[in-house]
Amino acid sequence: MPTALITGITGQDGSYLAELLLSKGYKVVGMVRRSSTVSFERIEHILDDVTILQGDLQDQGSLLSMLEEYKPTEVYNLAAQSFVPTSWNQPALTGDVTALGVTRMLEAIRFVNPKIRFYQASSSEMFGKVLEVPQKETTPFYPRSPYGVAKVYGHWITINYRESFDIFATSGILFNHESPRRGLEFVTRKISDGVARIKLGKAKELRLGNLDARRDWGFAGDYVHAMWLMLQQDHPDNYVIGMGETHSVKEFCEVAFSHVGLDYKDYVVVDEKFYRPAEVDLLISDPSLARNKLQWEPAVTFRELVTMMVDSDMARHQKMN
Repeated sequence: MPTALITGITGQDGSYLAELLLSKGYKVVGMVRRSSTVSFERIEHILDDVTILQGDLQDQGSLLSMLEEYKPTEVYNLAAQSFVPTSWNQPALTGDVTALGVTRMLEAIRFVNPKIRFYQASSSEMFGKVLEVPQKETTPFYPRSPYGVAKVYGHWITINYRESFDIFATSGILFNHESPRRGLEFVTRKISDGVARIKLGKAKELRLGNLDARRDWGFAGDYVHAMWLMLQQDHPDNYVIGMGETHSVKEFCEVAFSHVGLDYKDYVVVDEKFYRPAEVDLLISDPSLARNKLQWEPAVTFRELVTMMVDSDMARHQKMN
């Protein structure tokens, strides 16, 4: 039975990845930061099947002891300060966790067992002010937030350890991936939750920022399968994962509201306080390498993703009632 360590197991991606690995017969170990209010909501249904450990990407010792005791064959580094607006409020913390945390984990792997296969969660936010459309593995980076900058560091240090120490270190440059498990602070979940609240009479409006910003949105459950496929290859590499299509925040609103018989124009209010200091206007992936080399194909379409999220939030609010 192979053992996998997932940092950030309580997050959206961590929960879907844990489910996938369990279905494939893995022993799953999840790392969480020490906190008096840790939420296991996303993995509550599999808590009996996974091992939860306290550790921190800011603490080298905890990473070393974890690898030495549990001897994972694969490490998936999904933990990060991953909310872009927060990275502007806490840029130094974002750098320490999202950038230097990758180095600490790679150092732990190099010291304990260089044969461990390592996955780094890179991000389309690294492309930022895009220099090429669509974006692929060789597209230059131009990050537009402290989060994007930190992810660029994590991406390149992963490549450096791969080339310098012959570690199987691979990087998945994932474009925006959403699900009913997405945090309420993210715009897609803010929309689906807002639609449910308005439809059920709990709210009268939904305040959003730039409706013209465009993203390449896919389903998180599809994307974690790509993560696993990357670590099953003969050689490590970098892979762009996305749908290869782009949609605006406005389009997301149109699909979400119309799904419950409403017109978004009657409820959405544009509020400049939700604009970014430096906007990322257009992100669209070229996932050709992943589709050809990994044989990866997404199963959920954009429209299916949006309606899935709205249905989930409708059911949640109705249950609360």
